[in-house]
Amino acid sequence: MQLGVNVPNFGPGTDPGTLRDWARTVEGLGYDLLMVSDHVAVTPDVAAQYPEPFHEPFTTLSWLAAVTTRLRLGTTVLVMPYRHPLLVARMAGNLNRLSGGRFVLGVGVGWARQEFAALGVPFTERGKLTDQYLDAVRAAWREDGPGPTASVPIWVGGNSDAAIRRAIRLDAPWHPLNNTVPWLRSAVVRHTLPGFAPRISLRLTTTPVDGPDRPAGVGTLEQVLDDLAQLERLGADTVVLDPYDGDPEETRRPEAAWQALATVADHWRTPA
Repeated sequence: MQLGVNVPNFGPGTDPGTLRDWARTVEGLGYDLLMVSDHVAVTPDVAAQYPEPFHEPFTTLSWLAAVTTRLRLGTTVLVMPYRHPLLVARMAGNLNRLSGGRFVLGVGVGWARQEFAALGVPFTERGKLTDQYLDAVRAAWREDGPGPTASVPIWVGGNSDAAIRRAIRLDAPWHPLNNTVPWLRSAVVRHTLPGFAPRISLRLTTTPVDGPDRPAGVGTLEQVLDDLAQLERLGADTVVLDPYDGDPEETRRPEAAWQALATVADHWRTPA
């Protein structure tokens, strides 16, 4: 099982130098994948959680591809209805080619009603648009023939049954976001999934976190390592760790997140 990191590409402390340092730290610690999130219009509902500056993901990952060599790069997740599918197909294919085949296109339907309104995209149609656009992206790649675009992996993000059905229809890994291990186990055992690549929190504590609602990745190092082991047994190909704690001011002080990632990297061992 591979490990990835969700890196904040937003917030008051995020600038080109910080993003470069994030990428070099993640790669230097031996992680396999770096992912960033997506918003186009930072409307009030978005800004409450992910304030400006918000660096557009394709631009950001192109910059980070140039300062890394081994690390895979991806979106967790690109809001599919926000862009014309032929534009997504072109940008994703170009980024995959320019990075040497290192791009992962994680997609989702989105949640920010005000942002949908600002972009003139019908919020209630977002699921249908996502399905249509994904089919169009794959059709565009097929027209390109064998090559870098044909090898771009798609991950389907979201925690809903619709997201699971979408992943199964596309024969693509399911990429659920920030939930508990029991919830993830229940979802996995109820379906035959083409792949499983969850994103979980990363919050290390000095004392155990108890209770059935404990999110995966939150707790002592022993608890987090056990979460990872359980997810691997459930068939996870990759687990993406998200060290962002919800406070935008923490983007000015990434050292605590880097230390947590270093601690996990030092102690995680893939079971035989």
